[in-house]
Amino acid sequence: MRFFLISDNIDTQMGMRLAGIEGVVAHTEEEVSSALDRAAAMPDVGIVLMTGKAVDACREKVFSFKLTRSLPLVVEIPDRHADSKISDNISQYLKDAVGITI
Repeated sequence: MRFFLISDNIDTQMGMRLAGIEGVVAHTEEEVSSALDRAAAMPDVGIVLMTGKAVDACREKVFSFKLTRSLPLVVEIPDRHADSKISDNISQYLKDAVGITI
């Protein structure tokens, strides 16, 4: 199994490429959605890494993937635009998945 990156910027893509992780740069909702579909169709991709802005571009689809699919695992990663709202993302995920608010 391998990683695949969906990023909103070339800097993150280049850094991940140095670590041996291939990926694409996508900005619009359609581009991100298409990239996620392509990554999910690759049988050897086990984990899809997505930057925060890429996730924001099509949040509903990403959460649907997280809730309904066992593979690939979709993981949001910080990039140079990152802020410290990761706990908000986890809280929102719990609310969507289980229906509880923390």
